[in-house]
Amino acid sequence: MVAGSITGVLAGMLMKNSEVLIRSRTWFLIIALFAIGTWQPSYSPWLFGFVSFLALREFITLLETRPADRGALFWLFPAIILQYCWVSMQWYGMFIIFIPVWLFLFIPLRLVIAGETGGFIRSAGVINWIAMMTIFSLSHVAFLMQLKTPGTGHGLGYVLSLVILTALNDVFQFIWGKLIGGPKIIPKVSPGKTWAGFIGGMGSSAALAACLLPAITPYTAIAAAGVGALLAGCGFIGDVVESAVKRDIGVKDSGTSLPGHGGILDRVDSLTYTAPVFFHLTWYLFH
Repeated sequence: MVAGSITGVLAGMLMKNSEVLIRSRTWFLIIALFAIGTWQPSYSPWLFGFVSFLALREFITLLETRPADRGALFWLFPAIILQYCWVSMQWYGMFIIFIPVWLFLFIPLRLVIAGETGGFIRSAGVINWIAMMTIFSLSHVAFLMQLKTPGTGHGLGYVLSLVILTALNDVFQFIWGKLIGGPKIIPKVSPGKTWAGFIGGMGSSAALAACLLPAITPYTAIAAAGVGALLAGCGFIGDVVESAVKRDIGVKDSGTSLPGHGGILDRVDSLTYTAPVFFHLTWYLFH
């Protein structure tokens, strides 16, 4: 990622392409924040808690909500603090049920107290879904950092594997799709996604994972290849789900907080699907 950012800056300067320069500078910022947040396991809940906060705020600004929804939406922000407290405490039992059970039960109650029944079901579903995507899913990255691995005593190898595979899978799918073309997978949702890109991305991600994961995690090469292919599929789902959300809302990008990249949701869409899958697979196999 660092090499790619440097290359992007140099290319932008040589080509006098301001868009490339802006995108590359933003990548530098993302990489710097990621490096700080993963310097120590205790830092990661702060970093990813902040990412959850930005993603949640961004999502809320995109939606048309009822005045009666505001009280329920407010409680999602304290829920971020609590969820990442469970991560810091490594309290797996509460971490895994707080959002999908306790918050899921609380949100409809808060909406009932508001006293507005029109649009109640839609609001309850949307608010709980937002909490799952922006808080629960992303918090798995922070918990990965807390897991013990041989030699290091923390899960940096897991986090690096997850982030690298998730990010490069998008690149692989784009390259294979452009090289081969062919039939589209879901043209009404994401016109740029092709079967060639999807299959080529899975194969490339599997090959990369087979080389990368055994070097920095306990995964064997064969298991790592399977994980790489699985994460490629999950990343694809996360990408097209967010595309469907943006089309439903009627926006091209989720925001403008990351110059040249759109919004926070545009960068973490795939991660919302890959992080929980990789975390629970790793937890089951090694912890």
